[in-house]
Amino acid sequence: MSRLADTFARLKKEGRAAFVPFITAGDPDMETSFSILSTLPEAGADVIELGMPFSDPMADGPAVQASSMRALKAGTTMVKVLEMVRKFRKSDSTTPIVLMGYYNPIHAYGTARFARDVAAAGVDGLIVVDLPVEEDEVLRVPARAQGVDLIRFVTPTTDEARLARVLDGAGGYLYYVSVAGVTGTKSAPEDQVRAAMARVRAATDLPCTVGFGIRTPAQAANIATLADGVVVGSAIVGKIADNLDNSRDTIIAAVLELARDLAGSTHAARHAKVDA
Repeated sequence: MSRLADTFARLKKEGRAAFVPFITAGDPDMETSFSILSTLPEAGADVIELGMPFSDPMADGPAVQASSMRALKAGTTMVKVLEMVRKFRKSDSTTPIVLMGYYNPIHAYGTARFARDVAAAGVDGLIVVDLPVEEDEVLRVPARAQGVDLIRFVTPTTDEARLARVLDGAGGYLYYVSVAGVTGTKSAPEDQVRAAMARVRAATDLPCTVGFGIRTPAQAANIATLADGVVVGSAIVGKIADNLDNSRDTIIAAVLELARDLAGSTHAARHAKVDA
């Protein structure tokens, strides 16, 4: 069983949702970024989405765009991102890591080489924002051959025919984009998320996480009662931005404090609902 499958199976048995934080590799620099990455599991992260910085992150809002620019300015490259994962795996062999980004850098790297290198580094899944289902075979096939899942999106506009297409070949988990638009700009509408989760669960046993528009512990708790995982990105990278003028230790502490609050509310949500 893969790390992703094992993690979601364990959480299902425990009756709680996964907390899935997103950070951009190399933001604000490689050393600080690795320190945050390596301590996220003890702060409650069940799965970590690690952004591959790109100069034109079209699906991302201002906070994540800025994090990508900071990482690139700090000299982050794809090679360094994979080095970060390899270093992480020396001390953590269980927390799944999913790389998230755009296809252009992967194409430049070479898809077959990329699939081999991410697997060797210890990556468990890939989310490629601008690679639609109709075109993802170019990466999905070599990645799957290396035991790496290509995770697909479901959106508020995904109809039944499209959902069937998305599920054909999907792996790892599904990522439900809870709002139309870019990351971090709107709040996830709870009633729509509830309806979407019911529709997805009727069609597949794959876990489904929810992202875009979740910024606070209260919002995370609400979504955790509905979904298999809660993804938070903009609020976390925004916390880095808020502390850029402070020391490295202060940046790390601020991010981890927020992560702990989000993880705590995510993990307790279903039990709190039962108790209520």
